[in-house]
Amino acid sequence: MARHQIVTARTEKRHAVASSPATARFAPAVVRGRGQPVMVIPGFLATDLSTVLMRRALEQAGYRAYGWRMGINFGTRADTLVRLSARLDQVRAEAGEPVALVGWSLGGLFARELAKERPDAVTRVITMGSPFSGDPRGNRVWRLYELIARHPVDAPPLPVNLPEKPPVQTVAIWSARDGVIDPACARGETHERDAAIEVGCSHLGMVRAPDALAAMIGALAG
Repeated sequence: MARHQIVTARTEKRHAVASSPATARFAPAVVRGRGQPVMVIPGFLATDLSTVLMRRALEQAGYRAYGWRMGINFGTRADTLVRLSARLDQVRAEAGEPVALVGWSLGGLFARELAKERPDAVTRVITMGSPFSGDPRGNRVWRLYELIARHPVDAPPLPVNLPEKPPVQTVAIWSARDGVIDPACARGETHERDAAIEVGCSHLGMVRAPDALAAMIGALAG
């Protein structure tokens, strides 16, 4: 990969994109992709419906976007990575090339762990408001998560090392205004990801705010 395409671990970007009726609805109307496949993984208690605008923005920008097709994300299960790996193989076979992963919130944790298991099939990982760093209880939903997922938030039913960086280009999109996830947990340390991009939206806004969608597309093209 050309040197100018690499986003280094020291790069801390503050992404400021003005949103107005004059701009594209979902993201700046700049075609950056060439049809590369991107699989989008939803957050806790969310489905592919929650990522429709993300996938539409990706399509607008020249990528081929795919949902995870696993229904509601009820939290980590013993077979989560097995099922995600099978879906990844489907997308890769259809697209004919390795796949970029974009994960919102818990979906970003899944994306990171999948990339660690399948670096052969993953080009890069973009997390959006995903608490991969620091205290696993550094968020406002861990009690609800434990109630529904039926396991302690720091003891999932499969081996993981959340802070460990995947062996592919990894970018963390985070917000100081998240309101659900501790910003430090979603930003991570420099050795836990390759770059961090700050946006100004809320946690729920990660899937629809113009600056978040533009940051996602910029991270894929960077």
